[in-house]
Amino acid sequence: MTRQKMSRPPETERCVESLITDFQKHAGKKLIDCTLSMTESLTFVNTELAAFTKNPKDPDVLYLIMKKLDLSSGGQLGFQEFVNLIGSLAIVSHNSFTRSTHF
Repeated sequence: MTRQKMSRPPETERCVESLITDFQKHAGKKLIDCTLSMTESLTFVNTELAAFTKNPKDPDVLYLIMKKLDLSSGGQLGFQEFVNLIGSLAIVSHNSFTRSTHF
């Protein structure tokens, strides 16, 4: 992949790079095995996705979501599971947005 003369990368590319950086930042000391513990996952969601966690009706809902995303049942979220979380939130946001713009 080559870029013409130091041009700025496309927005989507920057978003992907940002997701990778955020995952690695929150993976903490376990970067070697590239996973987020449940605590790290919840910290990520509460700090980086605060708009999605405002006033939850059930305070345990985030933990239950993380547990469901943990496909390996190892108490850790790998990058694939992390991307599944981001994708799920994007789908919910998209659906909400499109419903609110159609009268």
